[in-house]
Amino acid sequence: MTLTADQQRAAAKDAYASYLAECPSRQVLDILGSKWTTLVLLPLEEGPQRHSQLRARVAGASQKMLTETLRLLERDGLVSREVKQVYPAHVEYSLTALGASLMPIVHQMKDWADANMAEVEWHRRAAGS
Repeated sequence: MTLTADQQRAAAKDAYASYLAECPSRQVLDILGSKWTTLVLLPLEEGPQRHSQLRARVAGASQKMLTETLRLLERDGLVSREVKQVYPAHVEYSLTALGASLMPIVHQMKDWADANMAEVEWHRRAAGS
């Protein structure tokens, strides 16, 4: 039986089950679950940023960690990298449409963390950690 393009896309979408060890969506969830991903995406929502601008905004991120995070986000299509042919040449990073579509979820996670941090801290102290 031959499937239409829409049917093929639907079948492919149904094939992803992140609870399965071999599912590729686990790789995406791994990146999305990183604190660095959230901390890098938030300033990019404001517009294109240079590496040095992001590093200044993302406290605690080493140059290596920031570079690795940006490469992973670029690889997955959430961030684009553009070399500006000016003097001196520099690189700017910006959200793609796919990355922008993720931002409501990123904001919800950040807002939840902000709203619930006191209770989380209480539980940590109670657990002795």
